[in-house]
Amino acid sequence: MSVQELSAQMGISLPKAHEQVKMPGFPIIRVGTRILIPVEAYREWLFKNAVNDQ
Repeated sequence: MSVQELSAQMGISLPKAHEQVKMPGFPIIRVGTRILIPVEAYREWLFKNAVNDQ
């Protein structure tokens, strides 16, 4: 997915999504100047980094 799609998926602003993809360990693929997020790798990252407040 693109950074714009990540923004919509997470319900965050586009600038926040760009901050997110710059975080160490966040799964991205660069294709030229484009930043793409592999969906399955993103789901795994999200699961590993989810905060359990229970």
